[in-house]
Amino acid sequence: MIDEAKKAGADAIKFQTFKASDFVSNKNEKYSYISKGKKVTESMLKMFERHEFNEKQWKEIANYCKSKKIIFFSTPQNITDLNLLLKIGIPAIKVGSDDLVNLPLLEEYSKKKLPMIISTGMGKELEIDEAVKTIEKNNKNLAILHCVSSYPTDLDDLNLNKIITLKKKYPKHIIGFSDHSQGIFAAEISVALGAKIFEKHFTLDKNMDGTDHRFSASPAEFKEIVQKIRNVEKALGKPDLKPTKKEEKMRKICHRSIVASKEILKNEKLTKQNITVKRPGTGLPPKYYKKILGKKAKKDIKKNDLIKLEEIY
Repeated sequence: MIDEAKKAGADAIKFQTFKASDFVSNKNEKYSYISKGKKVTESMLKMFERHEFNEKQWKEIANYCKSKKIIFFSTPQNITDLNLLLKIGIPAIKVGSDDLVNLPLLEEYSKKKLPMIISTGMGKELEIDEAVKTIEKNNKNLAILHCVSSYPTDLDDLNLNKIITLKKKYPKHIIGFSDHSQGIFAAEISVALGAKIFEKHFTLDKNMDGTDHRFSASPAEFKEIVQKIRNVEKALGKPDLKPTKKEEKMRKICHRSIVASKEILKNEKLTKQNITVKRPGTGLPPKYYKKILGKKAKKDIKKNDLIKLEEIY
């Protein structure tokens, strides 16, 4: 998976670090999901236990990411998981939507002084605000991801306009999008709306056994997502209200300048009858048209010659 994520052009790959028994209290609790087109119901505890890695395995994964020059980090489920990750080395702490309202945990995480990323799935506005304020007490380096915690997320539930709302509400923080929808188009829209972080579930094969594979991006899909995001980033460009370098050349061709519409003799007044505006835009701009009306020519000016300030008085 690391190899394929790197090939696809991802900047980072994020895992989930947990001990199932630390966050699932009822060993008899069941969980249902679709796998290979069929509904599967099993023990939630056993499902998560199958995906636990030990410290040695996490170190191996982190080292492999380093060798492939792709950023490694992981979502810790508890402070003990975070301490393990800190020991291995991570650049940021990611908190899943399930812990958005776990304020005591967020407070402990925020004390580590690493950049934090929180997902806001299932969150009400007040809960998101409480989470942000809890983290800000110790840590201002925060990214907030719009997220919808339904798997997969239907188009009607994507509500990508929430990205704009989050940008307005938290202008000092980075805003992103954690995408659980199928397909790739939501990625482009989210980045166009201002998402600076994009997170997507990833699989090697949608037909593998498990909960998330059917709505996760395949290597080919993820590569296309990355390419389209890069294209959107290029297209968005800079916000400065000024011409591009190529437009600077076109200005000279397409803009107009003040010119003589017919021959103007020395000491003759400039009037609406003898001056006009024509291409190219290398002379006196049209905004000076009214200002030079009534001025006189210091010399004879031929038809279609550019009017120059030094040639009038």
